Amino acid sequence: MRPDGDPDPDDYGLPHVDVVVPDDARELDRDVLAYRREERRRRRRRRLRRVARPVTRFGVAIPIIAGALLVALISGALMTAFGPRPAPRPKGVALAPSPAAAPGEIGGLLPAGAVDVVNRDKNTRDLRDLRPAVFGIVPPGAECPGVVAALAGSAHEYGVRFMLVADPRPAAGRQPVPLKDIKACAGTAHDGTAEILEDSKALLAGAYAPAPAAGSALTAVFVQPDGVVKNVVAGATPGPDLAQKVKSLRYG
Repeated sequence: MRPDGDPDPDDYGLPHVDVVVPDDARELDRDVLAYRREERRRRRRRRLRRVARPVTRFGVAIPIIAGALLVALISGALMTAFGPRPAPRPKGVALAPSPAAAPGEIGGLLPAGAVDVVNRDKNTRDLRDLRPAVFGIVPPGAECPGVVAALAGSAHEYGVRFMLVADPRPAAGRQPVPLKDIKACAGTAHDGTAEILEDSKALLAGAYAPAPAAGSALTAVFVQPDGVVKNVVAGATPGPDLAQKVKSLRYG
């Protein structure tokens, strides 16, 4: 002990450290428990860092990518559930071998000839291959009627195609309805799909639609799976009778 009361340093020049050695080892239990708790916390932190390392390595990129994928999945599910549904494809039924009427008449086959189906691309098809189907013939000067949405909905419900086609015959100085207007008309079909048909030779209009005149309305032509024309309705209007005619094509 130095004169000023401070303990003398040891032979190695290290400061004095007070060390208390307990008489009973059980007095160290609290310190041991605290040490073990601290070790458990360290191990948990190390495990969390190992789990989070792949994410934190790229900062916020992974959460953003995961969120974008989630939004894409939800959007896809919503579009599948509520988006426009594609038109049903024609059934593989052979043409009727001996119809009761001549082609171009009710009870007979559609007129022979080619038409263009205009969706994203233009595809030339044999008119008789487009079955079962409902054809909506739009005369010159006609505005898009509400019957288009009704026919599209019924056609979708009963599994037949619905196709809109302009009557190419001019009437009273009015030119045929342009393709862009037919497409706009098809866009009014919210429950179902209205396909677009170009019939430059007037195969449909010449056989089934009355001569176009002022105030003419849409003519609906109903074709069975075997290609036979079952009904023709000039000036078609929405209603149960029209829906029933579409439904009857399933059993033709």
